[in-house]
Amino acid sequence: MHGGRCPPWLFSRMKRLGGAISEIIVREYGREELLRRLSDPFFFQALGCTLGFDWHSSGLTTTVCGALKEAIKPEELGIAVCGGKGKVSKRTPNEIQKLADIFSIPSYKIEGLKYASRMAAKVDNACVQDGYQLYHHCFVLSEDGDWAVVQQGMHDRYARRYHWLSESVKSFVAEPHSGIAGDRKEDVVLDMTARDSEEARKTSVDLIRDNPKRLLPYVREAEQHSLDEYFERSPQVLKLVMPTSHAITKLTKQTIAALQRAYEFQPENYEKLVAIHGIGPKAVRALALVSDLIYGKSPSWKDPARFSFAHGGKDGVPYPVDRRTYQKTIEILESATEATKVGQREKLDAIRRLHEFL
Repeated sequence: MHGGRCPPWLFSRMKRLGGAISEIIVREYGREELLRRLSDPFFFQALGCTLGFDWHSSGLTTTVCGALKEAIKPEELGIAVCGGKGKVSKRTPNEIQKLADIFSIPSYKIEGLKYASRMAAKVDNACVQDGYQLYHHCFVLSEDGDWAVVQQGMHDRYARRYHWLSESVKSFVAEPHSGIAGDRKEDVVLDMTARDSEEARKTSVDLIRDNPKRLLPYVREAEQHSLDEYFERSPQVLKLVMPTSHAITKLTKQTIAALQRAYEFQPENYEKLVAIHGIGPKAVRALALVSDLIYGKSPSWKDPARFSFAHGGKDGVPYPVDRRTYQKTIEILESATEATKVGQREKLDAIRRLHEFL
């Protein structure tokens, strides 16, 4: 994480350049392609560097999303950026609702988009327990009802970014990500979305459909062991180097109440279980541990994260932003997009030929 703010002179240029790049992609390849590219962690990182951020700055995600949110006009491109950093992320449902009239999206689809936004955030907070606390949630949607998510968490001054794309999400709880990017790979991560966690997901549902009061003795038994002792019994993670021993966090009254509500709801699958209000990281973790303890259905403990300068970086790394070159790039792309609006494609074709030549 780097301190400081994006200077106004740079942010204003980021909006113009980011908007021009987005418009060209939409006009050349369609709205779906812009969503696909934003959901690609490599493209997103390259876009951030092109707009003037050094590659390892946590501010790249929040500032690029903020610039695109201000630059992209829903009425013109049929694309909207909702959410943002901190308290702004909580406005996402209301911002999605406001797009119903602009995009003429029926109410049932709007509710589906709100659900997608909420579940993407909840899964990365509760089902992927990697220690990174989410503080940024950006939901990008098109008038066709397609969407992409770019959200970020922070841990020990390191950032981790999670990408989602609607067309590739078959289930919110079974390998839903289009990519997870971070500087550091963690030794132990409870990943209930992994393919290896499929049996643990099924067992968690079976456990909750039974009376959750029967789970408490097993949870207490698990609490009596330190994490390293638990992992010694789990052959999947024998080779992991474990941290200093510490007790498993006890279930709170709120978590126990949430488990009881889940039992009354009788969820038919893991996604519906996770979607229940109050089912958070502690409940997910408790069910995963008890699943292994009783039935030997081990979840995945592997970290799912997998791992270009055009104008310089805001911190002067690897060199200060070249304002003259930056301004010229903006002018060329804006001129090209304006030309397409009046039927003149020569400039845009020239940019394409330059790309092919390079």
